[in-house]
Amino acid sequence: MAQTTIACPRCRQMIQANVEQLFDVTADPQAKQRLLSGQSNHAQCPFCGYQGRLATPVVYHDNDKELLLTFFPSELMLPMNEQERMIGPLIKQVTERLPPEKRKGYLLSPQANLTYESMLETILGKDGITPEMIKGQQERVQFMERLMQVTSKDVRLELIKQNEKIIDDQFFALFSRIAQSAMQSGQEPIARALIEIQTQLLEETEYGRQLKASVGEMEAAQKVLQEAGQGLTREKLLDFVLESKTDARIRAYVSLARAGMDYMFFQTLSEKIEKETGEEKTRLEGIREKLLGFVDEVDKQMEARFKQAQQFVESLLAQDDIEKATRENLDGFTQDAVEIAQQMLRHASDQNDYARMGKLQKMIQVLQSASTPPEVMFIEQLIQLPDAAAIEAALKQNDEMVTQQLLDTLTALAGQMEAQGDNPEAKEMGERLGEVYKVALKYSMKKNMN
Repeated sequence: MAQTTIACPRCRQMIQANVEQLFDVTADPQAKQRLLSGQSNHAQCPFCGYQGRLATPVVYHDNDKELLLTFFPSELMLPMNEQERMIGPLIKQVTERLPPEKRKGYLLSPQANLTYESMLETILGKDGITPEMIKGQQERVQFMERLMQVTSKDVRLELIKQNEKIIDDQFFALFSRIAQSAMQSGQEPIARALIEIQTQLLEETEYGRQLKASVGEMEAAQKVLQEAGQGLTREKLLDFVLESKTDARIRAYVSLARAGMDYMFFQTLSEKIEKETGEEKTRLEGIREKLLGFVDEVDKQMEARFKQAQQFVESLLAQDDIEKATRENLDGFTQDAVEIAQQMLRHASDQNDYARMGKLQKMIQVLQSASTPPEVMFIEQLIQLPDAAAIEAALKQNDEMVTQQLLDTLTALAGQMEAQGDNPEAKEMGERLGEVYKVALKYSMKKNMN
């Protein structure tokens, strides 16, 4: 997504905007979100206040869904041959990025869209999102805006009663995203108002009360599992599930302890069922049916997350400068994406794929550097130095790093080494950290006196 200088559509003053014509989801999984959220091709003029979508040709590609869509704004009023001249190179770029085995017939017949909205509907339709669902989302947003405009709780309650049919999981998910975005962007008054509204929604709506109870069950289940600690076995986990009073508690155990619900877990449950008769047998069979359904939901969610993470990592590996690509996309790395990268590295090592290994190693090194506090990285350099003079010289060269935070980190690391008892390597490292601490403390005191 490139920052480009353009003329404001209204006042013609030169302004900055994110202009993007090719959204190739296969090469860049984040492209879809940029298109759907309106991050790209949107102008906001600081001079005249204009806000709106830019009249820009767009090509959208998704190889997995066999989608190649084009949109050419009618307001540009260009003949067909000129439109093809502008869009042709973008389609060629899509095709050249794909390996031969993934070049299919849909690439020969791009689907033209007369309106921007019809293109978005086609994209969302492939995800199972119908125009009716889009309309429902718009209704939720409009209702949320009305709630924000009302300051009286009584008036707000009346609005809530009139619109309770649209207050569901999608509404609360959208509400949470907007509140989080407001908080992160420093809009604290808006964030506080949203939190107040959310509290009323949780108390005054049927779905809100269910959601609040579900969160309570999740916390209770987490507490039970934490208290079990290292003594948690499949048998104990099964006992916890069978003692559950609500479906929400069973669902909570599945979310928190899915790994323990394996073949042996269900075999133990089946054996219990076989030993029972009457109402108890029926009850246990019902629990097994619910468990299987909840487990299937969790597995599908995990599969979808891992697939998205894999596409994200692969899109970065396709770029020439992997270190630059990783640094520029650090925000896109979820825990799933990090685990996928590590799995890929192990697989590449097993396959002796040295080129792929090299890229993945560089990616993981960038991730490790980004997640390691600068004080720890500096300490790692200091403990490699041969003597106190070399350490002091390094401190002088990096004077801005000599802070109370550095001293506290040295103390904490030395304490961690000491806690490992008779471990000789830990003892040696602790002594080395102690030496570095003495030199750093002395240097810090001199620095403060000056």
